[in-house]
Formats: sequence, C-alpha cells, structure tokens
Amino acid sequence: MTPLFISVLLAAMCLECRAQKDNVLQAKGEETAAAGGTVTLGCQYESSLTAPSLFWYKQDGNNSPKFILSRVSRDDGNTADEFKERFSSTLDSSIRSVPLKIQKLQLSDSAVYYCALQPTVTGNTKTLYKNLWSKDNRILHNIH
Repeated sequence: MTPLFISVLLAAMCLECRAQKDNVLQAKGEETAAAGGTVTLGCQYESSLTAPSLFWYKQDGNNSPKFILSRVSRDDGNTADEFKERFSSTLDSSIRSVPLKIQKLQLSDSAVYYCALQPTVTGNTKTLYKNLWSKDNRILHNIH
C-alpha cells in the first residue's frame, strides 16, 4: 500500500505592523509528512510589543483563510472548536517562537498555513492573499 503524504505550504504575514521590527518568519516553505503522523510548522517573530498576539490560519484551495488558534502567552489564547483535538501551539517568548503542531495528519490537512502577528485589531484581510495570487489571478502555489 502506498502511503499518503500531506503537504503544507507556509506563509507569513503581519497585519498593520508598526515598524520593521514587527514581523513573522516561516523559514521552511513546504513540509511533507505521512498521513497519521505529526508535523510541527515553525514560526519565529519579532515585535516591539511586550505581549504580542500570534495567530495561525489555514487556507485550502480557493477558500478564505480559516482561523485555527491565537496565542498571547504560552498556552493562553483561543483555539477554534474544529481544530482543538489535533492542532496545538505554545508561544515561547524567550526564543520568539510559536510553532503549530498538527497530530494524526489527514489528507484534508494539506493547505497553506499562515502564522500572523497582529499588534492591533484591524479586520484587514487584504494581506492574507499577498503571497498566494499573481496579478492575473493565477494561483502561485499548487497545493497537493
């Protein structure tokens, strides 16, 4: 039997960042793992705030990004009900990291995952699509 592989693309964003110091970095552009396994998606951040809020989103196909979870300190934050069982994250302010761990991988987990730093609540969703679409609306990354 051929194993199924899950592939995720990573994208980073910062909504209305106040200075160049406020940003997120997802060094690996793509992760591949076997169905049933576990994958951890890395996210490093820089912020001028002492207690920044970090967010993870999932976008599959042409759908809008979907909120997974937020973290304001360690395990403190909010996780959407549909992700509570298999998705987790712990914010480590000492190394400025907020990795997303996905357990019991399923084919439906193949998607683009966004790590986001949002120092202010803006409602701005325009930058969510910044790295995904070309000017002529062709998709830039194929998700498989």
